[in-house]
Amino acid sequence: MSTVTTRSPADVAFHVAATFDGIFALIDGWRALLEGGLTGASTLDSATVDALVETFAIPTVTGESLLTGAGFVAAPGALADARWHLAWWLATTGAPRGARRLATIDDPSHEQFRDYTALEWWRVPAATGVRHLTGPYVDYVCTDDYTVTVTTPVMQGDVMIGVVGADALVDRLERVLLPVLRSGDSPSTLVNASGRVVTSTDARREPGSMLRDAELMAAVRALPPAPATLSDGTSVLACGDTSLALVVGR
Repeated sequence: MSTVTTRSPADVAFHVAATFDGIFALIDGWRALLEGGLTGASTLDSATVDALVETFAIPTVTGESLLTGAGFVAAPGALADARWHLAWWLATTGAPRGARRLATIDDPSHEQFRDYTALEWWRVPAATGVRHLTGPYVDYVCTDDYTVTVTTPVMQGDVMIGVVGADALVDRLERVLLPVLRSGDSPSTLVNASGRVVTSTDARREPGSMLRDAELMAAVRALPPAPATLSDGTSVLACGDTSLALVVGR
């Protein structure tokens, strides 16, 4: 006879953090690789950057991973030969998994050109100087599906030359995260720092939707350091230093 272990909210939050900690550690390693590999270069160009990015992006998207996209996006003007440049690879469908480079339009005069510096996954880390998790959102640039994107700045001295990061499809994340959320004894919802739902065992909260309760949003924004208990008994806990919050409530 088997027994089912019911996790405390703190234990659920810990296991959620562990899932994302692996992704964050991977991206931090890529940032270090780029910063180390590009330090001292007299001129930064797209060929030099692309060669470095290929070494981690292609193995990542073709391997057994939650990630379906990975790469580097250059700050406008950072490269000598390309004002706008994305070195981003996506997993292809089918078995075995392959990789394809994301096709982009880098001519600002083209009607389909998109200024990526206006997008959250660029804008927030550029403003804060630290890692950021964007989404879930429908990624019309890469996957046309609900996606979470994690990006972190790449620096040369005091200058940000771009961001490095990865995409994960929400449905893949849910396969890992929902069993963890269900192991608690109450309905649980995982949200990002903006109050957008990543996944939930509460049928009222769909991935991509926003929390609307003012008291709940205030508690999410205040995390960390301490868990919060709201007036209706709902608990809000930080998931490590991931910027994600676990909402456990009635």
